Amino acid sequence: MSPQRLLILAVLLYIAWRLIRSLIREKISAEAVKKYKKEAKGSPVEDVLVEDPVCHTLIPKHQAIRLRQGDKTYYFCSDKCCDNFTESSGGNR
Repeated sequence: MSPQRLLILAVLLYIAWRLIRSLIREKISAEAVKKYKKEAKGSPVEDVLVEDPVCHTLIPKHQAIRLRQGDKTYYFCSDKCCDNFTESSGGNR
């Protein structure tokens, strides 16, 4: 085989490989999008935002620092705000 034919064959094989690879990627990404949409429909948002009583920052309830006093629960964005709250209220509020 002449070098020109080998070069043409190599270029054609490279183009075929790129075409096949892009088709596979499109199929995989389409399946991933379908899976994501299916999961998103079935999972409602369960978290809510709560307000820190010290600095008034809104934080997701599951990430907040909780302080229970009596029958009331307070939510804080940080340990510092929690400490400030307990110091200012004298431990009772």
